Amino acid sequence: MLYYLFQFLDAQFDIPGAGVFQYISFRAAMSIITSLVISMLIGKRIIQYLQLKQVGEIIRDLDLEGQMKKKGTPTMGGIIILASIIIPVLLFARLDNIYVILMLVSTVWLGAIGFADDYIKVFKKNKEGLAGRFKVLGQVGLGIIVGATLYMNDSVLVKNRISVGGETVEVSVNGEMTEMTTAPEFSEADHTLITTIPFVKNNEFDYASLLFFMGDKAKDWGWLVFIPIVIFIVTAVSNGANLTDGLDGLATGTSAIIGVTLALLAWVSGNIIFADYLNIMYIPGSGELVVYIAAFVGACVGFLWYNQYPAQVFMGDTGSLALGGIIAVFAIMIRKELLIPILCGIFLAENLSVMAQVSYFKFQKRRRGIEYAQANRLFRMAPLHHHFQKLGMHEVKIVGRFWIVGIMLAVLTVVTLKLR
Repeated sequence: MLYYLFQFLDAQFDIPGAGVFQYISFRAAMSIITSLVISMLIGKRIIQYLQLKQVGEIIRDLDLEGQMKKKGTPTMGGIIILASIIIPVLLFARLDNIYVILMLVSTVWLGAIGFADDYIKVFKKNKEGLAGRFKVLGQVGLGIIVGATLYMNDSVLVKNRISVGGETVEVSVNGEMTEMTTAPEFSEADHTLITTIPFVKNNEFDYASLLFFMGDKAKDWGWLVFIPIVIFIVTAVSNGANLTDGLDGLATGTSAIIGVTLALLAWVSGNIIFADYLNIMYIPGSGELVVYIAAFVGACVGFLWYNQYPAQVFMGDTGSLALGGIIAVFAIMIRKELLIPILCGIFLAENLSVMAQVSYFKFQKRRRGIEYAQANRLFRMAPLHHHFQKLGMHEVKIVGRFWIVGIMLAVLTVVTLKLR
């Protein structure tokens, strides 16, 4: 909103400094500051309100150190995160940008699903919460909306580099020879389903190529591959973040690290100069996503003020489902979704640990009986962070080490831009 206000003031009254709102860097900085301020200001009030309403976490006794001390800690704190994202974006982002619109829809959509789950658990006293099939149905629905929009919307375009800029050439100007530096040359903006493959020299992949057997019609039917992949990514990452939210500050800090990395990837993808230097696709309009992801990082860091050990509030599914879905949709928009297994390695490990634990238990149960299966589990407990708790490691150390691994994975993700 402020973008349009100051654009009007600059055009009509030429007010000094009003033009600074045209710069994405300035609006991103204001977005993260505003997000931090909002989370700090409203966070304590919301926690007090949740305590007053006795909106406490229902804790199952899993025989984990310090676990039962968390009983009654206010949950549904994801409201703080959602407010700290949405308000700055509405203030500083361009609301006519299709990418920003989709991110706002994704934030509200998944936040609403998580809120419904927490509401049933806390207010209806049903520890099972929202039925799993409804959660998945909501995630699938969002995947369809995102996939279909990216496929059909005419504003979703990509430019590929044709020639390298920076070369010095001699040209004739008014009959005299002079040296000039060439600018990078990009193709015409194209509506395509190409994405980025890490560690590959010509690191572009077209989803439509998977339908090679359809010949010339492959491009027209590329959505048959693209939309299911979007659905899978949104569902997997959203659930991965949800599983990771089991220790104080773990999901929040990990998401903040991922958010900073995505901000960098969006910045270079939406800037034609950096896109040329890194030899990556240029995505017109995607630079505006930096304003959104700045608010996301600010919201995570601000929430961490109250969520670090010992946590004063838990985000609940209201926050965790939204965080994972936001990360997934954002990565898809900047054509970096195939980097998710690296960037979101913590979420992936948590997901895989649960899948492996369940599969191994069922296998041993069929082969050797339930008593043997219960006594010989693959992990002491799943998700993975609980396994380390069972080994006697304090949760502060677990969270700290997971953050370190997350930073290493973030650096590796950035390195893939040049490591081919």
